[in-house]
Parts: sequence; structure tokens; C-alpha cells
Amino acid sequence: MLLTPPQIQTIIKTLKKDYPSTKTALSHKGAFELLVSVILSAQCTDARVNMVTPVLFAKYPTPHDLARADIRDVEKIIKSTGFYHAKAKSIVTTSQLLEQNFGGQVPGTMKELLTLRGVARKTANVVLADYFNKAEGVVVDTHVKRVSFRAGLTKNTDPVKIERDLMKKVPKKDWIWLGNAFVWHGRKICDARKPKCDTCSITKLCPKNGVKTK
Repeated sequence: MLLTPPQIQTIIKTLKKDYPSTKTALSHKGAFELLVSVILSAQCTDARVNMVTPVLFAKYPTPHDLARADIRDVEKIIKSTGFYHAKAKSIVTTSQLLEQNFGGQVPGTMKELLTLRGVARKTANVVLADYFNKAEGVVVDTHVKRVSFRAGLTKNTDPVKIERDLMKKVPKKDWIWLGNAFVWHGRKICDARKPKCDTCSITKLCPKNGVKTK
């Protein structure tokens, strides 16, 4: 069962009380560090990424440095984040592309960000929202996917289709907040295996109360 527009607005109003101000949990000092951190966060916890990036950025603080890095050294540093061969290739190649095409700066549009290796809409949306404060879409990670499906905002499981549903149903002014709020709600309350429905502020509106999903 999908929610009606008034029900969706009630969910937004309720969750804004729980999460009035939201930001990514990834530690970063600027757009470049955020971009690399989001690439590393694929299939990995933000906590683990935050343990790795201080070492990485101490040695390779800029796109110029990382573009010229020995990829085997980068792999050693980021190994614990998983899929480290692909991730090392992505962050080194992306650094090279930033140098070649964008003057060593992280671009501020969806179209430009999607030209970088390892960057899909989720990564681009995080950078645009949390650094540039631009709402060009809605961040859809595993938590947003789960909360959106359970709460009746989408019947889709494909992230791109989920994002489209959210963009249609949620006012643009709330896109940035929604992505981050659903991430936090998924971590704290709407767990994949053991959702804490008894303490969830939107449980009465949730059509899949207690359902276990990924």
C-alpha cells in the first residue's frame, strides 16, 4: 500500500521532529575528501571509512597527489573497506579526471560528477547535497531504499526508480533533508532484520510495520 500525499506530509513533519538537522556521517574537509569518502563507502560502513580516510588523506591530501599515487599503496590503505582493487582504481582515476577536466576541483553539477569513475547518482547526490547544498535528486542508499519501501513511498526496489518516486512525491525543498533523515532513521530505528517499530515515531502510518527487508 502506497501512502497518500497527506500521509507523506505527516511522515515528513513527524520525522523532522526526530531529525531536524541532518548531515552525512562521513568525516571530510571539503568536496574532494567527501567525494572520495562516498566512493569508499560502497558496501562499507561510514564508521569504517572514517577510520581509513585520515591515513589516506594524510598521504594524498589533494587530487594532484592521489592522481599520481601508486595504486598498490592506495589499495593497502583502503583494503579494509572492501572491493579495494576497484575502489583504488576509481579514486585514483577520478583524481586524474579532476586534474585533467576540472582544474583539480570537484564539479558542482550532476552531469559533470557522473563523468567521474566510481560516481553514480547516489554518490553525486551526497556530494551535491552535503557540500554544495544543491538538491538535484535524493540520495538512495540501502537505508533510504528500505525505509522508503517499508513506509509506502515506493513499491520499487531499483534505486533509480526509488529516487524518481521520492522526487515526485516529496517537495524539492525536502530532498536533501529526506535522504539524510532516512539514512539515520534506517540506522537507528528501521533496522533491516529487527526494526524497532515499538519506538518508531511513524509506526502508525507504516504499511509494512515489522516487516523484515534488506
